[in-house]
Amino acid sequence: MTMLEQRTIDSASREFRLNYEQTKRFAIDKAVYCDPFSICGHMWRIVCYPRGDIGSDSGEYLTLYLELLSTSTSGKAICDILLLNKNGKPCSRIASSRVCVPLPHSRNAAEWVFITSMYISFNNLEENFLTEGHITWVCSIMVSRDVSIPMPASDIGKHFGMLLDSMDGTDISFTIDNETFHAHRAVLAARSPVFKSELLGSMAESTMPNITLCDIAPATFRVMLRFMYTDALPRDDELGDSPLEMMRHLLAAADRYALDRLKLICAQRLLDGLSVDTVGTTLACAEMYSCLELKSKCIDFFTAGENFKKAFLTKGFIQLVQHFPSIIDELRERMGL
Repeated sequence: MTMLEQRTIDSASREFRLNYEQTKRFAIDKAVYCDPFSICGHMWRIVCYPRGDIGSDSGEYLTLYLELLSTSTSGKAICDILLLNKNGKPCSRIASSRVCVPLPHSRNAAEWVFITSMYISFNNLEENFLTEGHITWVCSIMVSRDVSIPMPASDIGKHFGMLLDSMDGTDISFTIDNETFHAHRAVLAARSPVFKSELLGSMAESTMPNITLCDIAPATFRVMLRFMYTDALPRDDELGDSPLEMMRHLLAAADRYALDRLKLICAQRLLDGLSVDTVGTTLACAEMYSCLELKSKCIDFFTAGENFKKAFLTKGFIQLVQHFPSIIDELRERMGL
């Protein structure tokens, strides 16, 4: 089961003014509360301690808190408190407080949830922010919420695999060594430009109900055909006694029918099975079917440590040199010989 996630973002700002002249002689830990206000579907309140709360230094700092009052759905809030200077402009360099916090799913509404706070000294207040006996600040809040809808995993491959197994609606068949495979022209044409040209174009195969193939083994075609319907390959333990040999045959078939994704999957499987004994054969396969990524990785393997000396006398390397002698020049260049 996967989740389809959607995030909604709401934001708003509120301006507040404090009569500083009337409150600057308050006792420490005495608060002034603004009326609760709603932003982004949540109830908030500013709590101001004109001479600081217990946690501030000896009543020398004005303290502001942004408080979440209401029960909340899950999400995150980005909160910002900015004091306005004597010119009426927000001054984040001198005094601001910003924090990103997760909102709780639920809580006891009688409990305070302090979202952010700010401390500013009296000297700084009076010098930079006091205007006509008032201190003004702006509180900005942005809330994001994740809306998730449970979604099942994609089952298109399963359904197309069932279609292949049932043979319902098949309109083309392939015969390989007296074994017949039934398929759907439209599916093959959608997956392979080569099949599209052969089965839906002007070629003779477009009108033939059955096509005989001679350049591919039945086991290879069976795996390739199922991949074209399901976009999946069997596990190595389901591919017989020689999974790497099957991957080489599949890579050749993928190159023949322009199945680029299958070609890369086969290349990765061959790369996973790379060893001193297999690198020569794998490099020959990569060279023959123009798989540049696999070829580069094989050459890297040859030039690492003692691998070249160990692979030099293997049957796969001897066949590689016989069929692709230019590979030796590339290996020498890579190894600096």
